[in-house]
Amino acid sequence: MSEFDSRITPARPDLAAAHLEGKIAAGKFAAGHVLRAARGCVDLRRGPRDDAGLETQLLYGEAFTIYEEKDGWAWGQAGLDSYVGYARIDSFLDAAAPTHRVTALATPLLPAPDVKKPARDMLPMNAKLGVAESGERFMRLTNGLYVFANHLAPIAAPAPDWVAVAERFLGVPYLWGGKTFAGVDCSGLIQTALEAGSVRAPRDTDMMESALGTALVQDAGLKRGDLIFWKGHMGAMCDGARLIHANAHFMQVTIEPLGQARARIEAAEGLAIRSIKRLP
Repeated sequence: MSEFDSRITPARPDLAAAHLEGKIAAGKFAAGHVLRAARGCVDLRRGPRDDAGLETQLLYGEAFTIYEEKDGWAWGQAGLDSYVGYARIDSFLDAAAPTHRVTALATPLLPAPDVKKPARDMLPMNAKLGVAESGERFMRLTNGLYVFANHLAPIAAPAPDWVAVAERFLGVPYLWGGKTFAGVDCSGLIQTALEAGSVRAPRDTDMMESALGTALVQDAGLKRGDLIFWKGHMGAMCDGARLIHANAHFMQVTIEPLGQARARIEAAEGLAIRSIKRLP
């Protein structure tokens, strides 16, 4: 990717990040300040409007560098994958670096160590939390709230099989820009599963195709974890024959034979598989 890809470059004609001064033209430059997402899921949008296109989502505890605050909106850059966009400023707080991440598809954020208490929020997989005190059943967080202990793992403890993480999303609705149990798109599914396995990945399909793995020939024997790329779409192999992908045809995450998906996509959209990548 070009270093000036607009998706991951915090620059507008009127404002850009201070580290870009001398590299890009802008009316002024700002150093930015880092806050963390304080809601289960924060929409990162193309513009400062609730009806602007959804670019991606920031999950609870994720860092966001803010370069501008205006009319209730923050413009900035995600720490996880460098994506740039607009989010509601009241979705962020100044918080310490997290210690744990959510391993369940979702878990309630509780005001007390009691499952009957009304949840303050629902935290999706990979939400990041600071744990102040570990308990046998509940973890007390640094903000005084509680999460079920078996739904958390230390940040540095990866899931042993990231494809198994993706398979847990089977049946989750398709949502352009989504990254959670409530809705996910093709690259969001793979990025989320890879993150759970401590594999850092960019956000969009073309970025992943460029950045991840080693290219295989089209007729290579496939195995679990191989990534299949079309123009604007991707999925991962569950084994040598079956593909898991979030797709707009079924409007959900599905597992289907790769040959079936290949034939349907080529017939409907005229798109052939563009590349196959294998991770280390």
